[in-house]
Amino acid sequence: MAAKPGIPKGTRDFSPVEMAKRNYIFNTIRDVYHLYGFQQIETPSMEMLSTLMGKYGEEGDKLLFKIQNSGDYFSGITDEELLSRNAAKLASKFCEKGLRYDLTVPFARYVVMHRDEITFPFKRYQIQPVWRADRPQKGRYREFYQCDADVVGSDSLLNEVELMQIVDTVFTRFGIRVCIKINNRKILTGIAEIIGEADKIVDITVAIDKLDKIGLDNVNKELAEKGISEEAIAKLQPIILLSGTNAEKLATLKTVLSDSETGLKGVEESEFILNTLQTMGLKNEIELDLTLARGLNYYTGAIFEVKALDVQIGSITGGGRYDNLTGVFGMAGVSGVGISFGADRIFDVLNQLELYPKEAVNGTQLLFINFGEKEAAFSMGILSKARAAGIRAEIFPDAAKMKKQMSYANVKNIPFVAIVGENEMNEGKAMLKNMESGEQQLVTAEELIGVLTK
Repeated sequence: MAAKPGIPKGTRDFSPVEMAKRNYIFNTIRDVYHLYGFQQIETPSMEMLSTLMGKYGEEGDKLLFKIQNSGDYFSGITDEELLSRNAAKLASKFCEKGLRYDLTVPFARYVVMHRDEITFPFKRYQIQPVWRADRPQKGRYREFYQCDADVVGSDSLLNEVELMQIVDTVFTRFGIRVCIKINNRKILTGIAEIIGEADKIVDITVAIDKLDKIGLDNVNKELAEKGISEEAIAKLQPIILLSGTNAEKLATLKTVLSDSETGLKGVEESEFILNTLQTMGLKNEIELDLTLARGLNYYTGAIFEVKALDVQIGSITGGGRYDNLTGVFGMAGVSGVGISFGADRIFDVLNQLELYPKEAVNGTQLLFINFGEKEAAFSMGILSKARAAGIRAEIFPDAAKMKKQMSYANVKNIPFVAIVGENEMNEGKAMLKNMESGEQQLVTAEELIGVLTK
């Protein structure tokens, strides 16, 4: 007996119903991006490892899926190197390419390569899968979709404001209550300066970013393991646990960071974004959260994260300002800011809260029962008119038993069935059955279309 096939851990198959739900997510996000003037691009699934490595920090580099070179990948490798069993070194010889880890770094590469064709500021969005060699768990997959929007070539904080409006609009359309969390890497840099650990900013942000996952004690333990002094850790406590309204937090930070020019700049930027958004009538809560660090190295200004309020799950959207990302590809001085919707986590949230609109997940609207060659030929004429009117319709391909065909309609949740027998053909009509109410009516093609397009 053949072994049962399987798929890699952290990946999933999607049924037709699931795909209808996913397309609802993608289409909703795409529609909102278009409202704000964003244009779509796509980049290859694989990039050169030289493009990807070193952009996500040490932890991110470990999660890159590397693609083995084709052909004789042993050529040029000595027996000594093979016997050393140094996985990282051998991988660098075996692999020149890798699956993309996110859409931001490939986008930066795209901007550099196509700089002469782009009009700045460039507002792009991208909806494609990414891959991470992470440990699969609830809400975390090795293959998942991101829905990114970025603006490059503009320093204006109005870009941050509009991105937060996009987030608010998308989740309002989904019916998901969220908290939009905002912070600024300049504030975090200022905090590192005033506690005397400016050179440990990366270690501090990576640890702080885990606060809601591992708790304060474990964060402090990780900070100590990174060589941060007990005195500095003690100074950090009241800052990362700061509470109150956004205005109160900003007022406290102005005092705490008074000796840090960088920190005060971060406070000023955050204040502008929050004050401007306050006049925009957002439907969802927005909170200044100093524990938000977004562990990726390339953020330099405002950072964002979105949490669902009614479901226990990780971040469902994130992003921030990255002033120097294109610089690593030889194009300095191009500022960018972006967000990424985690489509797979949004899918899980909408499922748990049962928030999908009925019309978003329904496929076929109308099924014609097939009683034989003549009846099918007559039905095809009405079917063509129905499809021309935008009605999603099909005919059962075989002249099977009525029970089987009706069962097919029930399983697929098809709301209407058209029955055409000899009597119906003689009158040039079809018997239209509402599968929910059981009501039946004899209708012409035009009347049938009228019922289904109400």
